[in-house]
Amino acid sequence: MGLSIKKNDTVSVITGKEKGKKGRVISVDPIKNKILIERINLIKRHTKPSKKYAQGGIIEKEAPLHVSNAMLICPKCGKPTRIGNTILSTGKKVRICKKCKEVIEQ
Repeated sequence: MGLSIKKNDTVSVITGKEKGKKGRVISVDPIKNKILIERINLIKRHTKPSKKYAQGGIIEKEAPLHVSNAMLICPKCGKPTRIGNTILSTGKKVRICKKCKEVIEQ
């Protein structure tokens, strides 16, 4: 099916405890329909010392958020928007903003 939100998009959280916050998408998991947003939905993880975390202790990291809880922010109009798809005259399929009808570049 594919997701309309891609890596490095700016999104706004529309529901949950992080409602109203904006951030950049770090990673997308299309199988689970989850996205990871920079500095959003932080959790505390108690970690044993390892090669990656020599000190160990309590680590803060982002937890995945369901894609339906975030909305893409259009780079042109700057508003949270739904996303449509259209095919250009060159035959390329692109995403468009449903509010300002502008093409969203990748």
